[in-house]
Amino acid sequence: MKKPLVSIITVNYNQTGLTLEVLEALEKLTYPNIEIIVVDNDSREDPKPVIMEKFPHTIVINSEENLGFAGGNNLGVVRSKGDYVFFVNNDIDITPDAIERILEIFDEYPDAGVVSPKFHYYYKPGIIEYAGYHPVNTFTARNVPVGGYEEDKGQHENVISTNYAHGGGMFVSRKVIDTVGMMPELYFLYYEEFDWCEQIKKAGFKIYYQPKATIFHKSSETVGKVSRVRTYYLNRSRILFMRRNVPYPKFLFFLFYFTFATWPVNVLRFILKGEFGHVASFNKAVLWNLGLKQFNKP
Repeated sequence: MKKPLVSIITVNYNQTGLTLEVLEALEKLTYPNIEIIVVDNDSREDPKPVIMEKFPHTIVINSEENLGFAGGNNLGVVRSKGDYVFFVNNDIDITPDAIERILEIFDEYPDAGVVSPKFHYYYKPGIIEYAGYHPVNTFTARNVPVGGYEEDKGQHENVISTNYAHGGGMFVSRKVIDTVGMMPELYFLYYEEFDWCEQIKKAGFKIYYQPKATIFHKSSETVGKVSRVRTYYLNRSRILFMRRNVPYPKFLFFLFYFTFATWPVNVLRFILKGEFGHVASFNKAVLWNLGLKQFNKP
């Protein structure tokens, strides 16, 4: 039986230790036909020597600048040769037969474009992070994962067509990339996978959740749970996603909610905590969406 080539891409930014850990996990995969690509997003220290010493068959690409999540992954796509591309965060572990289980979806569902496995929290054994996604609320621009924070008792063991893939583990057919293009790089961080999934669905493909494969996610290791970087890009991308993907009348309702609820509540919360740097980052995120490109950094 033919085993299509699967290109696995992960992005590193100043986290060589984590990247080495994910490469160790990927070595345990039982699928025989893979190539592994690490894209380094202009880290302070070049991880290539230590990666090549420990994992000599890995392809390491050094970017001359930090291209963000989408840009880094896209650089890997250009180099990749696989019939499928598996985007994985560098802060994950994975079940050894995950690729075989995911490929079953493409065999069974001809309309499959993207598949994400089940996600558990790495540091909270048995607790679900993702079993699919509910739609983005067009009023608040928020959405929640199916099964989020539930104890896994087998309640999400059915394959489902879902709204979005999980950015920490997206298995994408080459046909999707050839048809839709690569991830939108406007975002830099956050919401890029949601936007990409919207484009993929518009092109006639479906997003599937495969419970027979599991990723264990060391959540928020990359930018930190309460960092100013996270505050800036999460809110910048949140507004951008709505601008690009929500019909104009609904977008006006979102703007009203954001202006009179989200913005003042968040600013007040940061002020009460004495986190004035977060106030500045939040405001810069809004100003960037007003076309003021000088606010393109947190």
